[in-house]
Amino acid sequence: MAQASRLTESASAVFEVLARAGSATRPQLATLAGLSKPTVSAAVVELENVRLAAHSGTASGGTGRNAAVYRLGPAAGAVLAVDLGPALTRVRGCALDGTLLAEATESREDAADAVREALDALPAGTPLRTVVVAVGDVAARDRAGAGMRPATAKAGPVFDAMTVALPPGVPVHLENNVNCAALAELHEGAARGRHTFGYLRIGVGIGLGIVVGGHVLRGANGAAGELARLPYPWDDAVEPRREALEEYVGARSLLRRAAAAWRADKNADGPCPGTADQLFALARQGHGTAGALVGRHAADVGRLAAAVAAVLDPGLIVLGGSTGADPQLLPGVRTELGRLSWPTEVVSSTVGDLGTVVGAARLAVARGVQTVTDGAGAKD
Repeated sequence: MAQASRLTESASAVFEVLARAGSATRPQLATLAGLSKPTVSAAVVELENVRLAAHSGTASGGTGRNAAVYRLGPAAGAVLAVDLGPALTRVRGCALDGTLLAEATESREDAADAVREALDALPAGTPLRTVVVAVGDVAARDRAGAGMRPATAKAGPVFDAMTVALPPGVPVHLENNVNCAALAELHEGAARGRHTFGYLRIGVGIGLGIVVGGHVLRGANGAAGELARLPYPWDDAVEPRREALEEYVGARSLLRRAAAAWRADKNADGPCPGTADQLFALARQGHGTAGALVGRHAADVGRLAAAVAAVLDPGLIVLGGSTGADPQLLPGVRTELGRLSWPTEVVSSTVGDLGTVVGAARLAVARGVQTVTDGAGAKD
């Protein structure tokens, strides 16, 4: 990995502003950074000298004069975001101003190929600053050594194979996939303009992204929102089991209930759906048995949403995930939540399947900018 030059504090501040803005004139940079025009001029020259900023044209000023416009330079580099999903691996390569440079999608087992494809699509000679990998559980991890590796057998081999495709020395950071999706909802999705909300993901698994004051709450162990760890059931005759709640609410259990319902209903039209998508499609078509199953699922999700509201009182809950994002759940979730808790707005996700990698890319960009500016400290 290319080492960032040691920057003065003012150059670091201007670089951060330029990364956020994408492009700007010196007067604009001075306003955004809160620095004097002479200080910004010196900082821009410093950034240009190390190719972290570059002249990209001119803009007409208010006085009729043309002002030079600057953007990030070729040495600013790029970052990689990887959504290591249960079935697919999605990768995005972005410049430090957030510009999308590369995309790749492969099966989970071919994660390394997706990373190589994205790296090959980056402009030649672009330094890679950092990589953020979104995984299902970052609470179980091994901090020994220089890097971070998931300790769970489910994620470990695929993760290790993927990192082999990365250039040596590039920092790799793990992030909870639900937290990444929550960030995407905050900046680009259903929670835009809302600073506090809960992102409730319902699919094969369950999880909660908690956003408070515009920031994701991670918790002391990085495990805030791990709803699968809630004790379930609360019953004198049954001992709670780890992740039993996820087993009950998740898509696999929904399909098991569908199979039982189809066996019990001799008048059910057509074969039993083999996927949650097929079940929801039948419900949309007015299939009675499928509609009843989706209605029960909505009530179960509504009870989980009521638990979230009781603890967080977030004001807004965004439903996401392979089953949670289906708008058919909304009426039932809202009804059950309203029956059990105080009024809380519930909406469906609008970022879709790309939410996790989009959120991971935002985190990667922020970390990438930090790798450049962490060398600051030289006096102005």
